[in-house]
Amino acid sequence: MAGNEQETYECDVLVVGSGCAGMSAAVTAGHHGLNVLIVEKEPRFGGTTARSGGWLWIPGTSLARGWGIEESPDQARTYLRHEAGNSFDAARVDAFLSTGPEAVDFFTSKTAVRFDMPLTFPDYHAEAPGGAQGGRSMVTRPFDGRELGEHVKTLGSPLPELTVFGMMLGSGKDIVHFMRATKSLTSAIYVAKRLSKHAMDVLRHGRGMTLTNGNALAGRLAKSAFDLKIPLWLSSPVHELIVEDGAVRGAVVERRGKLVRVNAKRGVVLACGGFPHDVARRKAMFPHAGDGTEHFSPGPAGNTGDGLRLAEAAGGRIEDNLPNAAAWVPVSITERKDGSKGVMPHFIDRAKPGVIAVMRDGKRFANEGNSYHDFVQAMVKAAKLGEEITAFLVCDHRALRKYGLGCVPPFPMPLRHHLATGYLKRGTTLAELADRTGIDRQGLEATIAEFNAPAAEGRDPAFGKGSRAYNRYQGDALHGPNPCVAPIKDGPFYAIKMVIGDLGTYAGIRTDEHARALDEHGQPITGLYAAGNDMASIMGGNYPGAGITLGPALTFGYIAGKHICDKAAP
Repeated sequence: MAGNEQETYECDVLVVGSGCAGMSAAVTAGHHGLNVLIVEKEPRFGGTTARSGGWLWIPGTSLARGWGIEESPDQARTYLRHEAGNSFDAARVDAFLSTGPEAVDFFTSKTAVRFDMPLTFPDYHAEAPGGAQGGRSMVTRPFDGRELGEHVKTLGSPLPELTVFGMMLGSGKDIVHFMRATKSLTSAIYVAKRLSKHAMDVLRHGRGMTLTNGNALAGRLAKSAFDLKIPLWLSSPVHELIVEDGAVRGAVVERRGKLVRVNAKRGVVLACGGFPHDVARRKAMFPHAGDGTEHFSPGPAGNTGDGLRLAEAAGGRIEDNLPNAAAWVPVSITERKDGSKGVMPHFIDRAKPGVIAVMRDGKRFANEGNSYHDFVQAMVKAAKLGEEITAFLVCDHRALRKYGLGCVPPFPMPLRHHLATGYLKRGTTLAELADRTGIDRQGLEATIAEFNAPAAEGRDPAFGKGSRAYNRYQGDALHGPNPCVAPIKDGPFYAIKMVIGDLGTYAGIRTDEHARALDEHGQPITGLYAAGNDMASIMGGNYPGAGITLGPALTFGYIAGKHICDKAAP
């Protein structure tokens, strides 16, 4: 490889990947005076972050204290110990809990990054030891894409399935107004203004300029990097790391058809987004994935495990003993209007009243309002050996038009496209719906009958839907007595098929509390760091709350950047 190199580039820090973790490390190091280079294999920057929800789970921040929420690290540590079980990593958890609030203060005071925290957003297992009703999950504040200048053209796009007319909706106020647009004049005016502004932005700039959620986080971090004059090379994959005398000294990067030797004096940070599209590693680590193809990720197609392979070649080791190798989410496969396939994550529709989930035998198997990660584990457990692991969301006409389902929007948006492609199945009766979906007819009819009697009183004795704080948060607060439960009785009836996907991988490079990659003996590899989904998750294979991927990504990117700055040059 060395003989083919055309150029040499000198820097202090090389960051591989342009999502939250990579940008966090780059901005931190750049702010402290180091010469940083970011390389990204894709033609657009932002990675998984750009199409994510933009939520971060970090306990003990100044944002929480602003709401009067005071908690000691011991409470969050108790919760993470409960969640991680035998995979609890005390040193890294302590580093996260102690440094996370510091990282948030750094980014909100020194960079373009800003967050908003709702007073109440419960942990996914808020009733567990150490769980909390709020004060840990925050969302990125919307951002004006025009502040990126020409760079906005190369910002990764949000997931199309989570947009309205290509427009990103922010969490909270945006969603509430769009849901109530046909019932409230105030909401109707709000929606009209948002749509008009979006339409004008598309005409002027080719895309919407009101960036929300993960697109806002990617944009804000990138603006912070560009303000520090940090170069970002797009379409520049790393071929190999340069290892000399047991230390990582840089990497060979392909740029504009040539190989460039990038000498990184202080270190290399791997933040390539994990391996959701690495078929071979999926086959080895995802029990449900069969030959590796029976899995559908909404993450960027470029996340093929590059960081893990680079680390292994340099002597690093992969943590592959977590009970769950990824953050699972049920997804449905939709056909876009251009004929391409889309992957739709089911986050909140499952919790709505009048919606249940069944397997092919027509039977329910879980509390539909539980977290997506928990729901998929229940899917796997309920599946029959040798059968495709799939479940169906079922609702009646009232629930569909009030809340929507998957990619299907609520009234007054039309259903024709989704019915025509077969994404949405409809039956005048439950028996007809069962026949059209392949669900057992008698099983479905019996399940709905059993569900409806107590549901009329807002009860779900079988699975307790609506019994947990997180269930209720995702339900309909205006529906009573249970915001998550209503009978399914008004035909026609509808169903959407769900399969297993992920929001990011958990298995990853073994690291210490300083984000340094570890070798087979558990010793740090000089000059090599990992963060984000390339780093083995500190959550122990569980999913404690909204933002447990991006929270540690921002924090350990910051930790890596600080450690590189603080240590003596090799």
